[in-house]
Amino acid sequence: MTVHLACEHPRGASVARRLRARAAAFLAALGQGEAELSVLLVTDGRIRALNRAWRGKDRATDVLSFPLSEPAGNGPLLGDVVISLDTASRRARAEARPVSRELDRYLAHGLLHLLGYDHERAEDAREMAAKEAELARGEGLVGAALGVAPGRAARGRRAGKKKG
Repeated sequence: MTVHLACEHPRGASVARRLRARAAAFLAALGQGEAELSVLLVTDGRIRALNRAWRGKDRATDVLSFPLSEPAGNGPLLGDVVISLDTASRRARAEARPVSRELDRYLAHGLLHLLGYDHERAEDAREMAAKEAELARGEGLVGAALGVAPGRAARGRRAGKKKG
């Protein structure tokens, strides 16, 4: 597996190495040993510009995912995950959580989107919440939005997969 990590944030060098290692660990845990992933650590200003350009939302956000395949997760080249270190630091402080754990939550969320997970429908959201909690070893972004405690999110189907 290959994890490319670039850091545009002036204070990001201290967390970049750990984030690359966590990305590799997440890929291994997901059975994605042949995958290639890019992670970019940025400021709120940079992620706001990307959010505006790609999603039409003129505000900073925590994490953005840009899959390289259609459907997402089809093939070894997964895509890009962009994470705002500013948002992670601010939320970690507000919720009395280490920044490293907050970054794990964002990375898990973004990576799962690249693999085709989604949270638009309730069933898919519960499945994604469970996977996030498993990877990040605690509550993920979707679980927090659902108000579901880690380990209580129901296992469902991966987005785009047929029942069977």
